[in-house]
Amino acid sequence: MTDTPTRQRRLSPARLKGLPLWSVLAAGTLAGGLLGGAYGWLTPSTYTATSYVIAVPTEKSTPDAALGFAQAYGRVAGQLAVLGDAQVYAGVPVQTLQRSVRTATSPDAPMVAVSATSSRPGLAVDMANAVTRALTRHAEDSRGNTNVRLVPFSRAVEPREPTSASPAVTGLVGASAGGLLGGLALLARPRRNGQDDEPAQAPSVPGPAAAADVRGQR
Repeated sequence: MTDTPTRQRRLSPARLKGLPLWSVLAAGTLAGGLLGGAYGWLTPSTYTATSYVIAVPTEKSTPDAALGFAQAYGRVAGQLAVLGDAQVYAGVPVQTLQRSVRTATSPDAPMVAVSATSSRPGLAVDMANAVTRALTRHAEDSRGNTNVRLVPFSRAVEPREPTSASPAVTGLVGASAGGLLGGLALLARPRRNGQDDEPAQAPSVPGPAAAADVRGQR
């Protein structure tokens, strides 16, 4: 069994200072890569499905009004009034829809994109289509006041590939972050002056013979 003094000698600061500088970068890169790869491996894959609806003006409205209402409906899609109806179609609680569903609009086109993310591709499709269905229904109920309709443009389809990062990507990101932290640690380390690299020489004192020669010359 190895005794404690031996282990302390092996891990002494003098031995650590004697390691080459590149070893710090290598250790940081390796540790970051392992942690990033483990995170990507342990985190379940997520899938995203997106459906689209488009705002169409009636005879009493204009395309500019439809564009404005598309922006408004994009913000309304995340409200409880819409998600409360969507939970019936999707079969999930409102809290799940609030965490998983995001909307996006375009300043140039009267279109609303509804994206849902889940670890199950089929559930992502159901949530995206459920929100667009509920949003279209609410827009139809208020069409008499807005003179704008929401028409389904494209239903969500089941994604074939996950949208989350793979373990290889997270490993590369972790390795880059670890190497960067290792480099910052090297830059932040305390540096010694150039004079400290060499041991200082003590002032020389003349011996007795040299002192006698000096007195003889006088």
